[in-house]
Amino acid sequence: MIHQHFAQKQLLKISPQQIQMLNIFFLNTLELETRISNELEENPFLENKETDTGEDETSLKTASDVQDYQDWDEFSNDDSFSGDKLVQQSYISREDIPQKILLSTPDFKEDAKQQLRLLELDANVEDIANYIIDMLNDNGLLDLPPAEIAEQISFSKQRWVETEEINYSLSIVQTLEPTGIGSTCIRDCLLRQLQAIRKKNRDTEQALEFVQHHYNAFINNRHNKIHDSFSEDQLISILKIISKLNFYPVCKGNYTGEPKQTIIPDFIISIHGDSIQVNIHSSRSDSIFINQSLYEQFAGAIHSRDKLSKQYIKSKFKSALWFVSAIKQRENTMLQVMNCIAEIQKDYFIDGDSMQLKPMTLRIIAERTGLTLSTISRVTSRKYAQVHFGIIHLKTLFSEGISDSDGKVISSKVVQSAISDTIANEDRHKPYSDLQVVNILSGQGYKLARRTVTKYRQHMEIPIAQVRGILAK
Repeated sequence: MIHQHFAQKQLLKISPQQIQMLNIFFLNTLELETRISNELEENPFLENKETDTGEDETSLKTASDVQDYQDWDEFSNDDSFSGDKLVQQSYISREDIPQKILLSTPDFKEDAKQQLRLLELDANVEDIANYIIDMLNDNGLLDLPPAEIAEQISFSKQRWVETEEINYSLSIVQTLEPTGIGSTCIRDCLLRQLQAIRKKNRDTEQALEFVQHHYNAFINNRHNKIHDSFSEDQLISILKIISKLNFYPVCKGNYTGEPKQTIIPDFIISIHGDSIQVNIHSSRSDSIFINQSLYEQFAGAIHSRDKLSKQYIKSKFKSALWFVSAIKQRENTMLQVMNCIAEIQKDYFIDGDSMQLKPMTLRIIAERTGLTLSTISRVTSRKYAQVHFGIIHLKTLFSEGISDSDGKVISSKVVQSAISDTIANEDRHKPYSDLQVVNILSGQGYKLARRTVTKYRQHMEIPIAQVRGILAK
């Protein structure tokens, strides 16, 4: 029997305009230029201010007054002409002449993408797989969960991507070389290597079982549980096998060169005494405008009965208005967020010392600016800032705060850096236990619990002392 009843519900819905705005926030500088270029081509009412090139051409001359547009007759009549010298001056300044031969070095991400092309995958699957490969860290591991990757791809591609699609594409990436690429952690990487060699070496069965069921107990020093399953001789044999594996898919010895990357900073941060000034690297809000006269000309020329043409002109004009407003709002929001970050991390920006980083989360920025967490996430995602000591990724500025035994709140980034430096300086043949790291950091003013050191050591994927000792042999 059909019944009719009423109910009140509170729902949070995002309008299409809000989704488009968040997508604009998510774009970095290069992607924004591409988006603007596409809008200029598709919308006749959008215009890009053209600057006068007269003065620019004069200012572009180099110190040696090399002319790019000379006729061959001028070269032939010039007694001082030297082809090699001219080419050198035109392309490389004397201060930047390389002292070593420049060689193209392999990039594991490009290698993986080339392997994908040979698989003849569906275009959508290959597109997602390429996106996943680009998100791998320098060690070839995937740091983000599939759900978060799906959300990022959905915003960047402007279409909804399910988590199942990410998992399927990731499973394909994990079949590529080097073995273990796309793994989510060291344990996952070790498992994939053991599974790859299991058919050739039966001795790996016990090592595979050890990593599958006893890895957490091993790294947490719960040796009693391990000895219940394996004898001393078996453990020695297992550890010898594991010591021959790579803890990361990509080792420094395999790829000695850094891939060429073009990073255009989104912010320019300059220091003036004790004050910090934040600017957008390439502001476009003043260069994009609406051609009002062209709209009026088109609107007046169209016959009143031609409803489809009138609707088209009106929709394009509204779209142009929204896009110009979105660019302005994007830059204003970015400046608001970056100024808040600069206020919190002022000491770090002035000194350039990572130990000066303060605890800072997206929620803290949202509370101070009055913006939503989603907006803060999009504005800071994949964005870079140029400071006097280099170019920094905004993601590295965010960290949780933890309290030491004195109640002082310090950034987890500072703690991780201190732990990493301590382990890096240890005797490789006598590595520090977590308790020894606690004692060393205590002498440096960091009063931490052993479980805190263990937590962040695992987060940085640094093996325990026993494993580090085996790897040093």
